[in-house]
Amino acid sequence: MEININCDLGETSKFCSTENDPLLLSIVNSANVACGYHAGDDATMKKTVEISKKNGVSIGAHPSFQDRENFGRKRLNLSTQEINRIIIDQINILSKIAEKNSMKVTHVKPHGALNNMACENFELASVIAKSIMNVNKDLIFLVPTGSEMENAGKKLGMKIASEIFADRNYEDDGNLVSRSKNNALITDPETAKNHVIKMVKSQALNCYSGKQISCDIDSICVHGDGKTAVKTADEIRKGLIKSGVTLRPLDQMSKFA
Repeated sequence: MEININCDLGETSKFCSTENDPLLLSIVNSANVACGYHAGDDATMKKTVEISKKNGVSIGAHPSFQDRENFGRKRLNLSTQEINRIIIDQINILSKIAEKNSMKVTHVKPHGALNNMACENFELASVIAKSIMNVNKDLIFLVPTGSEMENAGKKLGMKIASEIFADRNYEDDGNLVSRSKNNALITDPETAKNHVIKMVKSQALNCYSGKQISCDIDSICVHGDGKTAVKTADEIRKGLIKSGVTLRPLDQMSKFA
């Protein structure tokens, strides 16, 4: 079985430190790089691309609403034309920096409120998917499993990579437990590792209640912030390899060959 580990990186801002990024880039297989709209800047993108290249990590654009003040977490209602513009612009921003380092953008994963809204809204998800295809039909669309983005991407015939979250619990409807609840996050690295391995082996979400929901799982999202971020990512990597899983960058997975 092939699985990918991805992480949101290069998110330099008042909300997020990039201190863990070099260590995480020695663990993960694919990096979702902030393109300056919610976080990041040219220098950080360049550094992230350079380290990714050195470690054989594939890079993807992590587009967001243009909202540095709220780290892209504020829901905004934009026109189809404006969504199209911000998606294409952010992919192109990262692509230009990648090309200067003989790298290429291989996937796209929306960030924050834009991601959350598109998970729920098929129309918005379709707009995002079509915007990505306008840039390059071969770009992989990295989306939460069971989301409307997954549905929209599949309908359009895109290359879809379905992800689960390593350090988050799930409700019985397949949605993430709200961060406002005490049981939203999994902070213990060993618990997160076991959580992930169980989901990967069964190809099903582990709900907090014990219920399992069958789904496609291609990639594991690990978060880069937090005191246990690096240890959690490392434990998950080691645990997956020990369980017989082959880890690959998204663009090198057999399903996208």
